[in-house]
Amino acid sequence: MTRRGDVLRLLADGELHSGEELATRLAISRAAVWKQMRRLGDWGIELQATPGRGYRLVEPIELLEPAAIQCALPQIAAARLRHLEVQEALDSTSDRLLAVTDLPAGRFDVCLAEFQLAGRGRRGRRWLAPFASGLCLSVNWSFRDAPAALGALSLAAGVAILRALRKFEVAGLALKWPNDVVHAGRKLGGILIDMRGEAAGPAYVVVGVGINLRLPERIRARLRADGIEATDLATLAGDIPRRNALAAALVNELALALEEFASRGLAGFSDEWRDADALAGQPVRILQGTQAVEGYARGVDTDGALLVDSGGMRRRVVSGEVSVRPLP
Repeated sequence: MTRRGDVLRLLADGELHSGEELATRLAISRAAVWKQMRRLGDWGIELQATPGRGYRLVEPIELLEPAAIQCALPQIAAARLRHLEVQEALDSTSDRLLAVTDLPAGRFDVCLAEFQLAGRGRRGRRWLAPFASGLCLSVNWSFRDAPAALGALSLAAGVAILRALRKFEVAGLALKWPNDVVHAGRKLGGILIDMRGEAAGPAYVVVGVGINLRLPERIRARLRADGIEATDLATLAGDIPRRNALAAALVNELALALEEFASRGLAGFSDEWRDADALAGQPVRILQGTQAVEGYARGVDTDGALLVDSGGMRRRVVSGEVSVRPLP
């Protein structure tokens, strides 16, 4: 952990800590403590400084611990896990796993980060999340033979996320095609699938997941300016899930879903997807480059394509930016 991370670990309890105490415990000068406090702002961390008394976080944080996550994994997932790492800060958890070239079939790796410098969302958007304000994790998997409907993997991953969140009694969640977890139309999390391989051969995939636990208003405002209404588990749940416990639940469900998808494709998830479909029967507009398709969403097919009734015919939509809006 970096010196900045060492300072943050001491502040994580949300209590007031004097500069003198921090300097003594870290064996550095008070000027060095002040320097690290200023650097915490680069991670989006909000601090309160009380003259003559010290510093405290606006909200306490639970840091991720690899051992705690691994201990919370059920036996089957733990046996298939090859490597799990928690990074203080890196560009992207998915990019890190995309560099892996030696993953055996039936095993998986996990990468989590407290802060992503260049976290990726769909269509080149940046995933915005201050340090430890949510969960940013990626899981990899090698398919011996690429499933015919590999494009539907994001839908299966969405169902896996709902299965995990259900264990923490988070109600009212839905899935917005193709890769958003939403509540009342507001985005709680997102999924990004990266893959390499051939259509008729082995395939290597990385499933990236971002979930908002406690999203500051300034970040919500930035997202709102981009047309995205966001929410977080602090708003939806009576008790915010412990980050390490939630991370373990997500890893477990994603690993199980990847194995099930390898054998059954979307079939093992279609009923749950249908029950959670946020777009079902809704008037939608899908942007595809400079073109737009408008109609009514009618679920998905076995390959994960969105079905839209438009202009008297049913169309398959395999990609695009979807919004719900009244039709003229």
